[in-house]
Amino acid sequence: MNSAQARLRIYAEHRPALVDYATPIVGSRDSAEDVVQEAYFRFVPTRPPLLLGLRTPVGYLYRIARNIAIDWTRRDAAEQRRNAAYALTRDPQPLSASAEDELLCGDEARLVLATLASLPEKKRRAYEMSVFGEMSSTQIAQQLGVSRATAHRLVQDAMIHVMRSVERMGPEGDDDAG
Repeated sequence: MNSAQARLRIYAEHRPALVDYATPIVGSRDSAEDVVQEAYFRFVPTRPPLLLGLRTPVGYLYRIARNIAIDWTRRDAAEQRRNAAYALTRDPQPLSASAEDELLCGDEARLVLATLASLPEKKRRAYEMSVFGEMSSTQIAQQLGVSRATAHRLVQDAMIHVMRSVERMGPEGDDDAG
């Protein structure tokens, strides 16, 4: 039996195990079948074999399958990254909200504004300075003439009051209270 026939016999004997070996590397049995087929073409060359003195042909066959599987995995990951980047440039998120989003957000914004208007002045101002003015508790305390701890408490109390109002509104924008 010549070298090519011996390699073909080795390949045929180990093919199912090679597919099992490559499957977890590439992520699917179908891809593993393709990897093993490609390994066959590299293992059993059509030209005269260059590796006549190969001591462990089965190990060499597994090495070929492993290298091909890793190459396929890397190529697939690179392709997915490229496709994701392409999708970002081709399909950007809409720059404006849908009419439904605007309606829901508008209702929520009106509720927040009404809730803020119902708060005591210092609490409302502390909240506005924190959320809209992005001021620290120390800066708010200086502006309102209160301690830092009091400024922090005023902001927290206002936030809790606003969050509870929004929660009572419900997911569809309907007031659950009534």
